[in-house]
Amino acid sequence: MISEARWRELLRTRATDPSAVARAYAARRRRPSLLSGNGTLFLVAADHPARGALGVGDDPLAMADRRSLLERLLVALAHPAVDGLLGTPDIVEELLLLDALHDKVVIGSMNRGGLAGADWEIDDRFTGYTARAIAERGLDGGKMLLRLVDSDPGTVPTLHSCALAVSELAARGLLAMVEPLPYEAQPGGALRLRRDAAGLARAVTVASGLGETSAHTWLKLPAPEDDVALNATTLPMVVLGGVPSADAAADLRSWGRALRHPGVRGLVVGRALLYPPDGDVGAAVDAAAKVLEAADE
Repeated sequence: MISEARWRELLRTRATDPSAVARAYAARRRRPSLLSGNGTLFLVAADHPARGALGVGDDPLAMADRRSLLERLLVALAHPAVDGLLGTPDIVEELLLLDALHDKVVIGSMNRGGLAGADWEIDDRFTGYTARAIAERGLDGGKMLLRLVDSDPGTVPTLHSCALAVSELAARGLLAMVEPLPYEAQPGGALRLRRDAAGLARAVTVASGLGETSAHTWLKLPAPEDDVALNATTLPMVVLGGVPSADAAADLRSWGRALRHPGVRGLVVGRALLYPPDGDVGAAVDAAAKVLEAADE
């Protein structure tokens, strides 16, 4: 929990000492390697609010309470198996001010402009970290969301922007984590994630070819039901948690299957760990860590 005194100090700092953010970036202790000693990577994701995606389960505003979100993140980051955070500048900076990111991997979220449910959702503008800012602030890489919708021309500028970001990160020797997701428009305009092997494999191959080099590119993918998409690249992959289902055990089994593939290096999970059905963040993180450990054996 964040004590009342600590919370008020964070609010005071935000209002009266904006230069504290730059000092916190500069003071952060970076760990020497991206991967853990076991060669895996386990990140907690917290970039959903900046895209207006606040709902979890039946609660449309679950992630709107910032103090609650930060408290949950502090619990997750304190777990020894969690290597770090994927987040937008506001959340990264709040956790820096709370002294929670020393010796952790930090990946900055770059494009959040495709607001959830908006008419322009697929034209996902880069409104967060830039490659230059990620390098200057001593972060470990950048993440970008790439939703592919053949019927929506907004896919094209997003593809182009992601390619530029991959090149700019690679030029600085920084990880580019691309999340390619094939979607299709439903009657009425709603978007549905395609989970079929052909759709996922196509998305993987498109994302793998972005930019001037793929040397620093990783892919962030939903856990597929088979290995077709995972076999479509030699790039390192991490499994994303996605929207949590009502069956947490089923989510864990799905991640475990994907983690056994030799190209999959770890997990990047947000809402499923931060807002588990029983409310026990520590237990949810521990269960995911054990799945990752078992797959590595």
